[in-house]
Amino acid sequence: MGLVTFPLAVARRPRSFVRVAGPDAEDYLQRMLSNDVASLGLGESCEALLLTPKARVIAPLRVLRRGRDDFLLLTEPELGEVVRADLARVRLAAKAEIALEEHDSFLLLGPEALAPEGALAVSTNDYGLPGVEVLDAPLPEAPELGEEELEAMRILAGTPRFGCEIDDRVLPAEAGLVARAVSFTKGCFPGQEPIARLRYRGHVNRTLRVLELEGGELPEYDAEVRHGDKVVGRMTSAARTPDGRIVALGYVRVEVPEDAELAVGSATARSLHSVFARP
Repeated sequence: MGLVTFPLAVARRPRSFVRVAGPDAEDYLQRMLSNDVASLGLGESCEALLLTPKARVIAPLRVLRRGRDDFLLLTEPELGEVVRADLARVRLAAKAEIALEEHDSFLLLGPEALAPEGALAVSTNDYGLPGVEVLDAPLPEAPELGEEELEAMRILAGTPRFGCEIDDRVLPAEAGLVARAVSFTKGCFPGQEPIARLRYRGHVNRTLRVLELEGGELPEYDAEVRHGDKVVGRMTSAARTPDGRIVALGYVRVEVPEDAELAVGSATARSLHSVFARP
């Protein structure tokens, strides 16, 4: 699904960083985040969610274990202080320092994407290609992807982003986040009960789909998706690929067939795949 045709490309990826360190750091994050951070070895990372008790996403995270008692949380640029404040608010007696940090980072994408020796890095599958996000290292000599091309790659890979596909209207299962960022074996965390209840006793009413649109204009955020004369969903992201196609992400009701012809404004749309089944 990637648009990159050469062995290695670089791209800018703005981030905020939150350090959680101290004797109780592992235990505290294990209780607060959705994934099994205690199982991470030194230098390993995983995706995780910081959730409300009702399973609404406060922030999507990548958790990097830098040391036995030292974790670095990577999140969206606008969410660093939100994450720091939320974790600090309920820390109580836990012996853990929670503070913002400053780092430079970039993405390496493609079959030859390897982090420089000794550099801090986390793996990423957000763009449909092998990739690593590298911290505090010199930018290598490689073609640099523009913002719109990187956005098109994210959309084609079906990767939800906070503020687009992820907001307080959306449950993690609807965005395809459960398989990649939730552990059902590690123990309790805020939001676990509604996530587990939906997994074992219910089903979602809508899922995130990757769409291709016929038309010249990018659809607006929250534009209606229609099937015949019925509104069946809404748009969340759209971008133009280097060859001129319009690709998009949107929520569509589960009863709508994958091969159905949809409409977004005056443009027709077809599903390329559903994010719901993505591992």
